[in-house]
Amino acid sequence: MQSVPVPTAHLFPVLDQHLITLLRSLQPADWNRPTLARQWTVKDIAAHLLDGNIRVISIYRDRHFGEAPPEINGYDDLVAFLNELNGVWVKALKRMSPALLTDLLAHTGAAYAEQLQRLDPWEKALFAVAWAGEEVSFNWFHIAREYTEKFHHQLQLREAVGQTEVLMTPELFYPFINTLMRGLPYAYRNTEAPAGTIVQVNITGEAGGSWHLIRNGQQWMLQEGVAGNAAAVVSISPATAWKLFTKGLTAHEAEQQTSISGDTALGKAALSMIAVMA
Repeated sequence: MQSVPVPTAHLFPVLDQHLITLLRSLQPADWNRPTLARQWTVKDIAAHLLDGNIRVISIYRDRHFGEAPPEINGYDDLVAFLNELNGVWVKALKRMSPALLTDLLAHTGAAYAEQLQRLDPWEKALFAVAWAGEEVSFNWFHIAREYTEKFHHQLQLREAVGQTEVLMTPELFYPFINTLMRGLPYAYRNTEAPAGTIVQVNITGEAGGSWHLIRNGQQWMLQEGVAGNAAAVVSISPATAWKLFTKGLTAHEAEQQTSISGDTALGKAALSMIAVMA
């Protein structure tokens, strides 16, 4: 299923318009509200989104990659480097006003989307989708990963101010969760099962969908849709799923809000999936 693309490039302008409308409606106190992103406030997440815009424009338009990373010897090294970059940027932008931050997000959003829309979906991406276990990815998957970043960070903002509904639609939420599901085979990489074993994962509601993993030799293969004879069936609400897979909930917390039938241990492995890097 990994070769079946998730189209997202056309959704960035829609997502950005929702973001700018939200930010321009906030009261001064809203910018300091805590969020699910650990120590980051609403303003900090908005600053992080601006950083993402600027990085993409600089890299793809100007071929400027900025600070070179230290030696990266694995996933943990990469996460540490990204966390440091993110933290330095967010700290610096504390001196920027919310109004100026919003203006810059509006100005850079269109240029950001334009650069991603110019990429050939089937060319190799500059950056692999590491949370799916890939060392080389196609551009379509990289673009979809960028969409999940913008989507879940905007949801974090909206969760903090109680305005999530506008994003929880089939048009916007389904491409997000469909992209995240591409990380399931990697999440199950150390889970053993007999050949032919099936694990069904359902994201409930109108904006959700169904996916299943099939054990094929030494690998788990992902397919979209409902499968019969599943050894385990995992059903998660959209509100729980997006938080779980982006570190907003622990697996233990999410388990209390999740239905697992059949082989419970096999099903619980799905709750270990993390579809963000930092």
